[in-house]
Amino acid sequence: MRDDHLLSWLLDTDPALRWQVERDLLELPPDVWESTRARIATEGMGARLLALQDEDGQWAGGAYFPAGWDFHDEPEEPGQPWTATTWTLNTLREWGLDAAALAGTAGKIDQNARWEYEDLPYWGGEVDCCINGFTLANGIWLGAEVDGLVAWFAQHRMDDGGWNCMWEEGSTRSSVHSTLNALKGLLAYDAATGGTDTSRELRRSGEEYLLERRLHRRLSTGEPISDRLQVFAYPFRWVATVLHSADYFRRAALLDGTPPDPRLAEAIDIIRAGADAHGRWTQQHRYAGRVWFELDVPVGEPSPWLTLFATRVLRWWDTAPLPDLGVRG
Repeated sequence: MRDDHLLSWLLDTDPALRWQVERDLLELPPDVWESTRARIATEGMGARLLALQDEDGQWAGGAYFPAGWDFHDEPEEPGQPWTATTWTLNTLREWGLDAAALAGTAGKIDQNARWEYEDLPYWGGEVDCCINGFTLANGIWLGAEVDGLVAWFAQHRMDDGGWNCMWEEGSTRSSVHSTLNALKGLLAYDAATGGTDTSRELRRSGEEYLLERRLHRRLSTGEPISDRLQVFAYPFRWVATVLHSADYFRRAALLDGTPPDPRLAEAIDIIRAGADAHGRWTQQHRYAGRVWFELDVPVGEPSPWLTLFATRVLRWWDTAPLPDLGVRG
């Protein structure tokens, strides 16, 4: 089952996942996977999410939280709700939806969406590093004016080279979660525009922050930051698991034309150890919160999404040339 059966299992999925298998694991010609990717807008989960868009361009009537969400009320489902505009855009963008399917959405959001924090305009971002990383990536994708967010990240970088969403509350040390989400936004900006000296330098800084910590360890003691960084779940949401972070480094290296950094070796070993006898990765957790519908399998079942991400990361690591430092996971 390890090869042909595994690929058949991965291909028997939604177009949002299938096209990535065709491109990255099977290396099929572009006309094949591009045809499958185009189906995201008209079939399966992508079409379902598009159909839930409000007339004003938003989802669930809110920017980061659904309209009327009250932190003080007991929610129907505990946890962060994942139905509002930002989270839905994140999902559709990361699935590879063509921005043309959302023609006019950037303008509608500009007119109608405001952040729950101080009623700030949507495409200008707010004070949260993760939110601004999402907004930078989504804005570049949809053609909104978000260049100012690159300068925002330059102004709010911490002395250790990363970012922390709690900076406004006095935090002075970066967070692996905040730093990863900032980096993902900056990477999207660089991929779409070619980047600037500032954006590229910011990425190098944030990447070094994560690499120094081997993606999941405290720099001060070498101890793991949190056990949950080794718990794999899809969707990734905002959590910087070693798989989520390693996937960022894979994409960044492909964009920059650089080899894998040897300091990823421990993270790669953790990822590799998570496979079952059939080469699949199991859904280990579900981040609590309201969803439009489930995007992957229940906890305890083999996850096609996690298997795609993990297999792709391992293939990149195993086949790309490493610097001659004698390190290979």
